[in-house]
Amino acid sequence: MIDRRTLLSASTSGVVLGALPGLGGAMARAAEAPPARQGVAMSDGAPLSPDMPVPFGRLLDPLPPADPSLRRLDDGWRFLEGDIAVAPPRGNDDTYAVTKTGNAPGAAGQDFDDGDWASVRLPHDWAIQHPIEADQNNAWGYRRRGVGWYRRTLRLEEAWRGRYLELQLGGMATNATVWFNGIPVAHSFSGYVQQNIDITPFARYGEEANVIAIRVDAQAMEGWWYEGAGLYRECALAVRPALHIATDGIHADPRPAAPGQTGGTWTVPVRVTLNNAGGGAEASEPVGPATIDVRLIAPDGRELARGQASASPAALATVEAGCDLAVTDPALWSTQAPLLHTLEVDLLRNGQVIDRRRLRLGFRTIRFDANKGFFLNGKPLKIKGVCIHQDHAGVGVALPDALVEWRVRRLQDIGCNAIRSSHHAPSLALLDACDRLGMLVMDENRHFNPSADYAAHLRWMVRRDRNRPSVIMWSVLNEEPMQGSAQGYEMVRRLAAVVKELDDSRPVTAAMNDGFFTPLNGADAVDLVGFNYRAEWYDRYHAAHPDRPIISTEDTSAVMTRGEWRNDEQRNVLGSYDTNAPEWGLTHTESWRRIGSRPFMGATFVWTGFDYHGEPTPLPWPAASSSFGILDLCGFAKMAYHIRRAQWLDGQPVIAIGPHWNWPGREGQAIQVMVPTNAAEAELFLNGASLGRKTVDPFAAPSWQVPYAPGRLEAVGYAQGREVARARVETTGAPVRLRLTADRAMMAGTGRDVQPVSVDLLDSAGRHVPTATDRVTFTLTGGGEIIGVGNGDANDHDSEQASSRRLYAGLAQVLVRAPAGQGRLTLTAQVAAAGGAGDHRLCPAGQRHARARRNPGAQPVSEWRRTAFAATLPDGAQALARSDWRALSYVRAGRLEEAPATPGYTLLQTRLTPRRDLALRGGRVAFASVAGKAQLWVDGTLVARKADAAPGPLAAALPPGEQEHVISLVLEAQAGEAVGLARSVWAWPA
Repeated sequence: MIDRRTLLSASTSGVVLGALPGLGGAMARAAEAPPARQGVAMSDGAPLSPDMPVPFGRLLDPLPPADPSLRRLDDGWRFLEGDIAVAPPRGNDDTYAVTKTGNAPGAAGQDFDDGDWASVRLPHDWAIQHPIEADQNNAWGYRRRGVGWYRRTLRLEEAWRGRYLELQLGGMATNATVWFNGIPVAHSFSGYVQQNIDITPFARYGEEANVIAIRVDAQAMEGWWYEGAGLYRECALAVRPALHIATDGIHADPRPAAPGQTGGTWTVPVRVTLNNAGGGAEASEPVGPATIDVRLIAPDGRELARGQASASPAALATVEAGCDLAVTDPALWSTQAPLLHTLEVDLLRNGQVIDRRRLRLGFRTIRFDANKGFFLNGKPLKIKGVCIHQDHAGVGVALPDALVEWRVRRLQDIGCNAIRSSHHAPSLALLDACDRLGMLVMDENRHFNPSADYAAHLRWMVRRDRNRPSVIMWSVLNEEPMQGSAQGYEMVRRLAAVVKELDDSRPVTAAMNDGFFTPLNGADAVDLVGFNYRAEWYDRYHAAHPDRPIISTEDTSAVMTRGEWRNDEQRNVLGSYDTNAPEWGLTHTESWRRIGSRPFMGATFVWTGFDYHGEPTPLPWPAASSSFGILDLCGFAKMAYHIRRAQWLDGQPVIAIGPHWNWPGREGQAIQVMVPTNAAEAELFLNGASLGRKTVDPFAAPSWQVPYAPGRLEAVGYAQGREVARARVETTGAPVRLRLTADRAMMAGTGRDVQPVSVDLLDSAGRHVPTATDRVTFTLTGGGEIIGVGNGDANDHDSEQASSRRLYAGLAQVLVRAPAGQGRLTLTAQVAAAGGAGDHRLCPAGQRHARARRNPGAQPVSEWRRTAFAATLPDGAQALARSDWRALSYVRAGRLEEAPATPGYTLLQTRLTPRRDLALRGGRVAFASVAGKAQLWVDGTLVARKADAAPGPLAAALPPGEQEHVISLVLEAQAGEAVGLARSVWAWPA
């Protein structure tokens, strides 16, 4: 299938974001330095606000699928919020029936009418659609969660019979039960753990429908932050040969010949887990040994090494096969040049490839030194990390993959080189982006519990993520009350053992905030001691344990509101001068001074990279989202962004000014002006007059008290007496023009690509107006979809899934999803005094992900009765009275009737009341397999014949309408010949 890409070609100010001449290599972006902010302008010369993202301008090249067997299950889902009561069974017969496999009652069952449920697309977070209500939990952003149901009809091709089928449910917030064809197949008690479910034994094929039903209980909580609700991560169907490579079944972690060595010979030990689901009645594959063929491909496409291994797993058995690949002087993966190799693993039988995986590997060494900190590829590297939740304005926790990548790039703009996924296993999309863009990862477990069920969660995470070059450490707890006790030590010791059993190449840490100095505690059981806050203990612990490497696993927690410059209880906002931090935290300035000045502290992980819904500490109602972020909920820059750029970016001059310079009514009053910069000196000018030059503290931004006068405020940074950076802010006029700024000129036409579009207002001189609060209304034509809006205002309770949004501190954001296929998108934004549009054009490129077939909800046709065999042909047009059914035999699909002793005929009949979709559109009744010659009658009319006695399909049209249909099947049987419904019968809406 051919992918498409979207070209964005205009915005309100006439800016043309035309198609780039081509797509760069996959690694090109990661090797570039983050863009310098000062002076960034659009093609019409109007400069961007320094708080706006600089457009990336292009797509990264599409990656080939890591697992070609996967078919996405994004669409075709039906959803109902709320629980569905099921009446308890009464009487022995009902009780007996409901306890039998496949007979799940209510919405879990196969024969349930979900026609009036909402149609939704994954990823889906139903909680973000809720209003903000004062009586709800502030940790959840004052949003209700509750219980919801999902159902999807799945049609499996006949050619898949005899194959292995696995349903992969990426994340269900929070607890969930999954049924497949009325059979409970999984119970999930963590919203962060993927469920991989073998549905092969329960599957039906061809015209027979399969029904997935999922009850999600989001009222159960795992965290003290906004966790969302629903199927919020990707879901897929794996269709593999009976003998196949197991999910997460490849371990290939490159190892140097000697610890710390970067050049010379490396070994890639490849271990492949094979599963054989074959050997049953429907086995379609030959038996015998299979071969694993492994190829290592360099970033430039050269084959570097090749190996093979053989295995012969028995039916329903799992085995491991492997080989070691030797590589000399491989190109290294780093944060500056994240060069990825490709490991192609083919499973062959009789010389034919039957299964394949592609892994992206990175050759790199990591080391934490007790005195000198972290080393990547033998070179010292201060880890400048942030903690993040999986949460964004407009979509909640249901982050599309492209938005995840955008967020990683946004963090790299700060000089950030590491992410802590707080406090749970990261999404695959996040890991893909970090591998590709050169971002380090602390991979963290959600539950501090080594009991079997929860240890299985940790085991799954490590197996899934242990090949990732971006992952450099495992974290097994976060701020647990038992961390400083002997029990905590034993729990950590066991969790660390689970990790080491699967991966001995990365250190285990524990993010502790207390208990470091007790006789026995969690820090005694890890490779890498992790401090959450407690900066006053860094030196004491290092002196007590000079042989233990130390990092800050969480720090800072400074709070500010974007665009606000004083604490204001009436407006419920926080100033941006980096003076606000809770009692457990520190300001950005002081936190980095404590960590950046200590070589033995290998890392900082700032709480947090982005604001997130919920946990609005320290602000009371009506604030519904946090204020901890370096970036706000939309990814717009706070002053913390400019402070951290000055602290973290090396080799690139940085300078910024805060606040804006629109202060009518404050003429002559002193206003504090901050100038975050990494220059050696900074000088501030007001309307061309110097206000003095200052030497810059590398940990703190210089500031001036400036009597306000309208005009231009300009800052200049100097190194060795020479100007290296310049920034300015100006007093603006009234807004007269609306501007839309897309991140890039292209979108992939897969139906899944999403990008944020920044919205701001300009004055008559083309200057960004930082105080604008106008409401903007959006429309999108051409088949795309607006999936969310936001503005970063914690006190704004307007819906985030709407067609309008008020600007806050001059900015708003709209999230646009491009459709599948080719066409033209136009995003139009309007305010009372201005309006405009941005055009999105599609062009061919790339490969499309396989998708499972989308089908409307099928209706089972199951209540059949049968007359006794007779020598004469029965009248298929007759409608048997309900009162006559008592004397008839029950018919069960999938079971043939007894063979008559002499030739004869029998009549099978049912009555079908169409559900909503079938009544509206009509459809067809489909018999997956009928044994015997047959006539099919619908409402007294002969509509189809089957002349062959061998089992085969039979189908006929059903007209639209709500009337009950009488469906009759006349079967002819020879003496001793069994006839009947060899498989089930379904009514499929058109």
